[in-house]
Amino acid sequence: MSTPHLEGNKGDYAEIVLMPGDPLRAEFIAENYLIGAECVNNIRGMLGYTGIYKGVRVSVQASGMGMPSMGIYSYELFNFFDVQSIIRIGTAGGIDDSVQLRDILLGQASCTNSNYAQQYQLSGTYAPIASFRLLRKASETAEKLNLNVRVGNLYCSDTFYDDSPSLKQWQKMGVLGIEMESAALYMNAARAGKEALCICTVSDCPLRNESTSADERQVGFTNMMELALETAVQL
Repeated sequence: MSTPHLEGNKGDYAEIVLMPGDPLRAEFIAENYLIGAECVNNIRGMLGYTGIYKGVRVSVQASGMGMPSMGIYSYELFNFFDVQSIIRIGTAGGIDDSVQLRDILLGQASCTNSNYAQQYQLSGTYAPIASFRLLRKASETAEKLNLNVRVGNLYCSDTFYDDSPSLKQWQKMGVLGIEMESAALYMNAARAGKEALCICTVSDCPLRNESTSADERQVGFTNMMELALETAVQL
């Protein structure tokens, strides 16, 4: 039962899926962490794999960039492939003054400039939040792994190149970092009655003009990958 964006049949994906934006990060995880990994998707080069990590069946599926792309892939996984939990493993720009390059952020909630929630025809403003079960387990796992993580608000933006100098305003509200997928993921999970969490590594700090390399963003953020995998096997 393939969909327009995912090939294969129901059962090809595990109940827990890790979702990097970059297909090459999905490939890196499959090749370096999963035993017996099989490619279950290559439509449009958006790679997906299923394998075994520490005795537990885990899938990793790229989402692409932005809320429309995340919206498509997470919706199809939740609603057509019986996926129960999605952990996004991506990058974010650090906003808060205390956030440094390579810090790991756990997205407790997601502010956004998107109209994604308009489709639900709600009479107010919806607040997209993570699954508390996933968030708590990731936080506990980080402590066991001696990883210093930050838990808090993310700002999920529809625009990468933004004419509005708004980051300072989000900084004033205590937002930790900016990325482009969490709000759609959290809303899709809520609508489907499933679970989601966004784990991000800080790849740049735009207010300080600091950044990491493209190669490090692709394969270097292994602490985040291992945190997500260790969290997945404890669910």
